[in-house]
Amino acid sequence: MKITAVRWWEESLPLTRPYTIAYQTISAVKNHFVTIETQDGAMGIGVGSPAEEVTGESETACGQALESALEPLLMGKDIRHLNAILRALDRAIPKAPGARAAIDIALHDLAAKHLGLPLVELLGRCHTTLPTSITLGIRTIEETLEEAREYRARGFNYLKVKIGKSIDEDVERLIRLREEVGPHVKIRVDANLGYTFNDLVAFLIKARDVDLELIEQPLKVHDLDEMPALSYRTRNLMAADESLVSVTDALALAGPDRPFGIYNIKLMKCGGIAPAMKIAEIARLAAIDLMWGCMDESIVGISAALHAALASPATRYLDLDGSLDLSRDLVQGGFVLENGMLRVTDTPGLGVQLI
Repeated sequence: MKITAVRWWEESLPLTRPYTIAYQTISAVKNHFVTIETQDGAMGIGVGSPAEEVTGESETACGQALESALEPLLMGKDIRHLNAILRALDRAIPKAPGARAAIDIALHDLAAKHLGLPLVELLGRCHTTLPTSITLGIRTIEETLEEAREYRARGFNYLKVKIGKSIDEDVERLIRLREEVGPHVKIRVDANLGYTFNDLVAFLIKARDVDLELIEQPLKVHDLDEMPALSYRTRNLMAADESLVSVTDALALAGPDRPFGIYNIKLMKCGGIAPAMKIAEIARLAAIDLMWGCMDESIVGISAALHAALASPATRYLDLDGSLDLSRDLVQGGFVLENGMLRVTDTPGLGVQLI
């Protein structure tokens, strides 16, 4: 089935609740949308949300990659030759993972629609539904507790707290949060590169009674040499995020003295569903647990990540809240969120529709 039309455009999507992480405050995000149509009128949709501070791909570079590659790569190609098209995509714009993700997602959406299947069934479903965490930015203690109460009232039992600016403030906030939500709510934290190794050791000691579920990317990407000094049990609680951008990174981090027991896969870092599934298979073979995360991105991207997550045996954690605080989106559908649990729909493809 031949591809007859392609299109891309950029949208600025404000957040209803700006938030702070260790190195910046975020109030809006630009997403790059892609649509691909075949001669029978079927259409696939994808989205890219570049993260320059993680992958080096700016919003401008993402748009330039789409402008240069979209038509030459896809026009006249047969969607049934999906894997060959995806290999060509990797070669064409290797340094633009957000742009690759937008095209990759749209292609997978379209391929699954042609088979009349939800994408998760094409990939090979392993899970039906899983809980997602929802993120609390770096705020005052009272703001953190108020936000936690709101999320608990909405049914979320997994809270991810941004930390990384001050150990003592981080620990105090987490202790108060644990007192607020009780022992049954899971608390995970994300330092976003904000600690040194000595900071991390001090944090682990001071926060030992908080009962943290996991600790995401505490150290800078090139400061991991001391991580093997931590116990195996402690390293198994550590999740790689900024250190895990590519399939090559997944292989390098899977060695015997691995610093992380969890991989956080984000489609916008690695370039889409196809490379994400390769990382997922490496994790399975290395007995590393998977967390599926996201940027601030449209329902399109969140749905794509969820379909992939539910198709991986190694998936243990979801952090797919990136569309929940958008003040507007271009699509609807894609997934169902009930009491903090995520599942996909039975609609072919991603299950999203342009509004």
